[in-house]
Amino acid sequence: MNLKSVIESLLFAWGEPLNINEMSRILNSKTHEITKIIDEMINEYHIDKNRGLIIKRFGNSYQLITKKENFEYIQNLLQTTVNKSLSTAAMETLSIIAYKQPVTKVEIELIRGVKCSQVIKGLLDKNLIKEVGRLDKPGRPTIYATTDDFLKHFGLKSIEELPALKVEFEGDKEAT
Repeated sequence: MNLKSVIESLLFAWGEPLNINEMSRILNSKTHEITKIIDEMINEYHIDKNRGLIIKRFGNSYQLITKKENFEYIQNLLQTTVNKSLSTAAMETLSIIAYKQPVTKVEIELIRGVKCSQVIKGLLDKNLIKEVGRLDKPGRPTIYATTDDFLKHFGLKSIEELPALKVEFEGDKEAT
């Protein structure tokens, strides 16, 4: 068994910090042997400047992570992936929720002029929006708002960073 190969696979597959005792149990090896191998791997990853990954130690756990200098590219990839996976209807609905939150499904449907139950379900599944309560009105409609994942995926620190809306009212057109 090639322990380096197996450890690398375990760290990649787990994605989170993996405890040395858990690796020791899985590999049926002593923790000091695993630690020695991982220390060698950390040094190898550090020396090879062509790699985009490093192994980082967190207490008694280790995690395979991307290099800091590649963050911008990874962030662009993630934003592109989310934007590509959202339909026009989803982007319209998400925009309405972002600018009018908290907002009910009925309010969204009034603005869009079409039903949007499936679109809202998709946005909930993607964790871009969340239910934040219910209105104290007949039927107790659910109210929606954006999530921290929404901010993360669109590269925003807060909802206030959304571009300002340019709204023209009928009266404004006649006055000019």
